[in-house]
Amino acid sequence: MILQPIKTHKIYEQIVDQIGQLVAGGQLKPGDRLPSERELVERFQVSRASIREAISALEMMGLIEVRSGEGTYIRQVNIDSVVAPLAWMLFIEKDTDLELYEARKILEVQSAGLAAERAEEDEISDMFEALEIMRMDLAINRLGEDADHRFHYAIAKGTHNKILLRLMNTLSDTMQKTIETSRSKLYEDPKSPEKLYREHCLIYEAINNHDVEKAQKLMLDHLVGVENQLAKYLLLDGEGVHSNKAD
Repeated sequence: MILQPIKTHKIYEQIVDQIGQLVAGGQLKPGDRLPSERELVERFQVSRASIREAISALEMMGLIEVRSGEGTYIRQVNIDSVVAPLAWMLFIEKDTDLELYEARKILEVQSAGLAAERAEEDEISDMFEALEIMRMDLAINRLGEDADHRFHYAIAKGTHNKILLRLMNTLSDTMQKTIETSRSKLYEDPKSPEKLYREHCLIYEAINNHDVEKAQKLMLDHLVGVENQLAKYLLLDGEGVHSNKAD
């Protein structure tokens, strides 16, 4: 196991990065014991405080397990240990609405394509039921954010990809708040409710017809459209705040 001396700022992050790369490259495997704190200090040529910071960070990430009186061991990494820090980040971070839409474009465009390939009858039915609820919400001027979220979650289920589904689970609370925010803004335009409903219907039809490319294109168009409109509203809100301060 070859470890390089640390020569840059944010020393503990560099230590974390090196150990992470050793795990990713297979030089460190689940169950392997890390060198002692003293050995790590000597190999990295850093202080004990930096080593302790790195160990704490790696433990929080779920990459290692510190066993009292035994030492520090590489853990078996699973999807939960990867997703949990993401859930925490989404909980504490503010003003990430537009960043979430960027992430959704990466995640959900591919999900739509996979669902078009793989979705089974019950998952297609879940999408249709979500659309029916959306249609009823539209008729009584309700925002329909729950039906919107249910529709996108049904697509994630239709991918038959456990990691994508876990990521959607993790994003779900933040997504619901974002969908509610974006819909309340978009519904200020009287044409938006029908337009959004129609976009979801077209995505459903493409998935139901197993048209991968069309499902991906329609999902991208939908998310880009909402993202652009939301960006305009956020910009206007910012200008309003700025002008109020000037007053």
